[in-house]
Amino acid sequence: MAIHPTAQVDARAAIDGTVEIGPFVIVDGPVTVGARTRIMANAYLAGQTTIGCDNTIHMGAVIGHEPQDLAFSGEETVLRIGDRNVFREHCEVHRGSKPGSPTIIGDDNYLMTHAHVAHDCRIDNHVILATGATLGGHVQVADRAFISGNCVVHQFVRIGRLSIMRGLSRAPRDVPPFVILDETSTVRALNRVGLRRAGFGPQQIRDLQKAFRHLFRTRRNLRLAVSELESGLLSPEAQHLVDFIKETRRGVSTAPRGARVDSDGNSAD
Repeated sequence: MAIHPTAQVDARAAIDGTVEIGPFVIVDGPVTVGARTRIMANAYLAGQTTIGCDNTIHMGAVIGHEPQDLAFSGEETVLRIGDRNVFREHCEVHRGSKPGSPTIIGDDNYLMTHAHVAHDCRIDNHVILATGATLGGHVQVADRAFISGNCVVHQFVRIGRLSIMRGLSRAPRDVPPFVILDETSTVRALNRVGLRRAGFGPQQIRDLQKAFRHLFRTRRNLRLAVSELESGLLSPEAQHLVDFIKETRRGVSTAPRGARVDSDGNSAD
């Protein structure tokens, strides 16, 4: 184990022998850190935080500090982090706000500078949070979502698989899987480039284009559009999109008001 002499590591911490800890790092509490993880200068790790293997935590990152929740009263709460994640400079990940409700980050995620993950969030795998991206409490982000710079996501919102939030966009409502979103909860396009990169074949993408046009080409009653779509045979990917919409509790982002979009997100008017 390589621990810089200026680092402060709590006696309750469980640090694997292959971990590197840089200058002025503080490990405060019963933090567990897995093999080959690298923690750089001035990072702060705290609380009931478990960090897997091969993670990289950059300068000034705050991992596992108390939640920013007025209802929090000092309970022992949890943050669980998987493997091969990158936390860039000064990003923040807070642990859960209540016992039994942890903040969870999966594997192979990349959190850029000043990204903020609030209490009780769940981030799955291969997610990117760009600089300044902000997640409120209890947000769920599915596999391979991309949240661009300075985007804001309201508490309890779900961000669907392989979706993209364009820079500065806002999500007070759920973001469906496979779409590109901008402005405030405005669905602009099907994320065809992301789908191809994720290994989706031409027929799968065509099936999703058909479902996308039916649901988002014009702003309409989504419940009715879903019912109409389900009257036919759906591909597994289109069914996933439909199921996501049906399960919403906060409402779902929709097409632009007063305009039509095609599957590439261009105005059709």
